[in-house]
Amino acid sequence: MTHRVEKDPPRRARLEVDLGSTTAKRVPLDLVEVSDVKVEVQLLRDGTFGPGWCDVVVDFLEAECWTTGIFKFNPRHLLRWEVEEWFNTQPEELGVEVGESERIRTVESDGEVAKLGFHGTSVFIQHQRVLCVTLPTMTINENSPTLPRNVVVILLDSLNRHLLEAYGSNEFETPHLKRFAQRATKFTNHHTGSLPCMPARHDVLCGSLDFLWRPWGSIELWEDAITYDLRRKGVVTQLVTDHPHLFEAGGENYHTDFSAWDYIRGHEDDPWKTRLDPSWFGAPSLPAQPASIARGYDTSRTYFKSPEDFPGPKTMTAAATWIDDNAGAHDRFFLFVDEFDPHEPFDTPEPWASMYDEEWQGPKVIWPPYTPAGGPTVPDERTGRHIRANYGAKLTMIDHYFGRVMDALDRHQLWDDTAVIVMTDHGHYLGERGGIWGKPGVPIYSEMGHIPLMVAWPGAAPGECDALTTTVDVHATLCEIFDVTPHHQTHGYSLVNQLSGTGTTRRSHVLTGIWGREVVYIDDDMKFVRAPQESNRPLAMYSNRWSTMPIHALPQIRLPRPDRRATIAYMPGSDVPVLRQPFDEGDRVPFWAQMSNFEGDVLFNRREDPNETRNLTSGPVPSSSFHVEALREALRSLEVPDVQFERLVLN
Repeated sequence: MTHRVEKDPPRRARLEVDLGSTTAKRVPLDLVEVSDVKVEVQLLRDGTFGPGWCDVVVDFLEAECWTTGIFKFNPRHLLRWEVEEWFNTQPEELGVEVGESERIRTVESDGEVAKLGFHGTSVFIQHQRVLCVTLPTMTINENSPTLPRNVVVILLDSLNRHLLEAYGSNEFETPHLKRFAQRATKFTNHHTGSLPCMPARHDVLCGSLDFLWRPWGSIELWEDAITYDLRRKGVVTQLVTDHPHLFEAGGENYHTDFSAWDYIRGHEDDPWKTRLDPSWFGAPSLPAQPASIARGYDTSRTYFKSPEDFPGPKTMTAAATWIDDNAGAHDRFFLFVDEFDPHEPFDTPEPWASMYDEEWQGPKVIWPPYTPAGGPTVPDERTGRHIRANYGAKLTMIDHYFGRVMDALDRHQLWDDTAVIVMTDHGHYLGERGGIWGKPGVPIYSEMGHIPLMVAWPGAAPGECDALTTTVDVHATLCEIFDVTPHHQTHGYSLVNQLSGTGTTRRSHVLTGIWGREVVYIDDDMKFVRAPQESNRPLAMYSNRWSTMPIHALPQIRLPRPDRRATIAYMPGSDVPVLRQPFDEGDRVPFWAQMSNFEGDVLFNRREDPNETRNLTSGPVPSSSFHVEALREALRSLEVPDVQFERLVLN
């Protein structure tokens, strides 16, 4: 049965929006068109809001069954909204607070029950009578924060928060990161999103979590990196990097929309050289044990003739040079320094090589093992201390050259109109928790997932922010600074309000994980790691690029090709067809999902146990528990594939 809304007398919908510190009055909406199933209304412009408003459409549908209306919406600026509708002579009001919690919640409306929540960037109401409002992204003229003209992002790979002086550690020296923190907002509740390396870059440059759809890959056909939109707006974008994954299959198109890019050769598995440098004798590279498999770096390192030839120092020097050459030359710019240090190999020249381990005899151990605690490759205590010291040496070395970038910013007084973001993709286990090393198939504990984020914001005093944040929020912040609205579905919340002091966070939880492994739910109170059922099936991969991280020494290990079971599907919010490949028991699956050493569910009380030392569960958390319900609703809000609910026993 459909309720007909008559034009006479006219019905009106009204909207109240509270944005940051500015509250708009109730805004009247004029009736434009009425049909059996649709009431279209148009916003009366009154100058309260800035440009960009378009028609507001209200859809009304009454049915005997529950119906869900889903409409595109950008909730980044939204704290509270309320919709009122008038039927006949008695008004019915449905008011919902959206603040601390994004989870679906139940509200009472004249004795009837309704639900409200998020589907990605869409707001929905589920009710026996559904009323939905479609709004454009809202901007406000009054009390709007002053936005930076430029942005510099410096991503240091595998930067361990718990080993930084800025976050309270005294194990290794990082004077320039400490110097930076003294002028920055230090985020203390920041967490990973998609892992590991390239999925995290996707979070930053594309803004959407993808670890629930695919393991690793390039930018897909249904999305664009922010650099594409910035080029259209005339913003100069520069990439300076030594990150080899950006220039091989699985990461091959992240650089293409930058205005320019500078790739420093020779890090990790970069296939730069095919023979040892015959003139290596006397070079600063000290004798080191080779990796257990052929790695490009073991050849490349013989070509480093001075400390400045090592990839990390060379990258930071190139970034400082770009600032010197380009400061004042462009109306606006975005500089992205994707520095692979302190990622392994933990190789440094003197004076850093012996800084934290002067007593080591013999070739350095620069390649850490990847192993869970108790694994066969866990190093002995002395070797473990040496590897950890070598990580520290590399951390201190890259900190030294990061100081050159800060000096360039000082020389040109760019702090006045440039936001500078220092971040990482994830941490790196260095023997913690009984002997975990590298990034093996273990739950994402705090050493890996609780990561640093520091932002120097023009005009903002240094301080700390304990708001819950994650990597995609950096993308949302860039979008707000440069006034970009992505056409694909994104999952971030802008940090502009926190940085400018004009508001607080709206994020209630974070999801993080690696495709095919545990999924982690984090809020201010708890951290819940949900392990899959024993078979870790079913799984499905969604991609049109079908590329992933190559292992150059083991070319036989590659992404399984799609087969006749593959079907066409669609990503949330997209009309672009995507290939969906299912994986059943016995199928070969990509990389990390092959590991079967799941440790079961893990649950921590973050307020009472911030260091995550006491697991509160000894077995699977019941599906009826609050923790499982919170994870379930968080996944539903992203419209993740059904196989994830089955694999994680969430149905």
